[in-house]
Amino acid sequence: MAKTKTLLILLTIFSISTLITAKKNHGFSRILSPAKLGLKREKLSHLHFYFHDIVSGKNATAVRVAEAPMTKTSLSGFGAVVMIDDPLTMKPQLSSKPVGRAQGIYASASQTDVGLLMVLNFAFTEGKYNGSTLSVLGRNTVFSDVREMPIVGGSGLFRFARGSSCIVLVS
Repeated sequence: MAKTKTLLILLTIFSISTLITAKKNHGFSRILSPAKLGLKREKLSHLHFYFHDIVSGKNATAVRVAEAPMTKTSLSGFGAVVMIDDPLTMKPQLSSKPVGRAQGIYASASQTDVGLLMVLNFAFTEGKYNGSTLSVLGRNTVFSDVREMPIVGGSGLFRFARGSSCIVLVS
């Protein structure tokens, strides 16, 4: 009985102290000053580069790392997972000046068409963007001439980035 009373008193004290602390901290969030974080006014950037996804040969940059039992019989390749480390270049030729790498994974996520779930970073290695990244997460409808995927973040000069990436098929 004495242990129960002691436990009840301790729980009451803990509850009261938690309520007092929560009021001082305004709950679980607070407003941050963009200036204190070193953030400046938002800028709109238009980047133009070429993405080379090399799926075969001795220098492949996209490698299948997993598949479901049904993948080989699926018309869409449903269940395949591919890891990538693709070059990004200034011009359409693979031999042109590299500006970074596209690193991440894509997976065949559609049972009816070739629709990929893509999770990747554009890691830049050239010019003022050297060391900065853009993070992309979205659906890539492979046979569409133009595809759009959301940019969900970034680092370096792209910290807090948002927007969309547009992929245009170049033949």
